[in-house]
Amino acid sequence: MRRFPPERVICLTEETVETLYLLGEQDRIVGVSGYAVRPIGVRKEKAKVSAFTSANIEKIVMLKPDLVLAFSDLQADIVASLVKEGVAVMTYNQRDIAGILTMIRHLGSTVGAGNKAEKLASSYEQRLADLSNQKKTGARPKVYFEEWDSPMITGIKWVSELIEIAGGEDVFIKLSGNKAAKDRIVTPEQVIKVSPDVIIASWCGKKVRDENIRKRDGWASIPAVCNNRIYEIKSPLILQPGPAALSDGLDKLIEIIR
Repeated sequence: MRRFPPERVICLTEETVETLYLLGEQDRIVGVSGYAVRPIGVRKEKAKVSAFTSANIEKIVMLKPDLVLAFSDLQADIVASLVKEGVAVMTYNQRDIAGILTMIRHLGSTVGAGNKAEKLASSYEQRLADLSNQKKTGARPKVYFEEWDSPMITGIKWVSELIEIAGGEDVFIKLSGNKAAKDRIVTPEQVIKVSPDVIIASWCGKKVRDENIRKRDGWASIPAVCNNRIYEIKSPLILQPGPAALSDGLDKLIEIIR
C-alpha cells in the first residue's frame, strides 16, 4: 500500500463501493466494477475497470491505486495478476451476516473511518436484533430462494439468515453454508418434496420470468405456485454481501414473506 490511509482505492465488487459511499469516503474511489449500481450513477462518476471474474489489469495499474479491494476466490486470478504488478490488494471473503458486518468495520478502519464504520455496522446489528426479537404469529412460511435457474442453485448463508430474520423458513437451510454455488445445486424434485409456500428468485444478471418457474414439471402442485407467490428480488439488492442486503434486500424479503 503506497499511502495509509489509502487515498486511491479501486473496488472490484459493488459491496465495497457502497460501503465507502455510506461512510462518506467515496472520493477515495478511482475505479469500480462495471456491475456497481449503488449509489445510482456511480459508474458515471468512477472509471470502470472490471467485470466480476475479469479485469483490465493495465487500466488498473495506470490508475495508480494505493489499494485494490477484491472478493473471494472467484477473483483469485485477478488478484494474482495485480500482485505480480506490485499492486496492494485486500481480498474479502464474507459469506454470512457476521462476515458482512466485519467487512464494513475492517474497511472503515482501513480508510481511517473506523468510528463511522462502527456506527454503520452497529445500526445494522440493532435492526437485525430488533427484527429477530419480534414476536411472530402463526406458522413461518416455507421459502425456496433460487439464486440461479439452470442449474437450480439455492441461496447462500447470508440470504438464508435474512430469510429467517424476515420471518420465513429457508427450506434448504442446510445447504446455505456451502460457499461454492456448485454445492448448493438442487433438483426440481427436491423443491417439490419440500413444498415451499413462497418462491423468491434472484438470477444474477438475468430477469426472472415466473412463467418459466410455473411450467416446470410437477410444480403446479407446489403451494407457492398454486397461490401465485412467486417473486423476484433484483440481484444487486440481495446477492451482494454488503449494505444492500442488510437494508433494501431485507426490506424486500419482509415485504414478500410477511
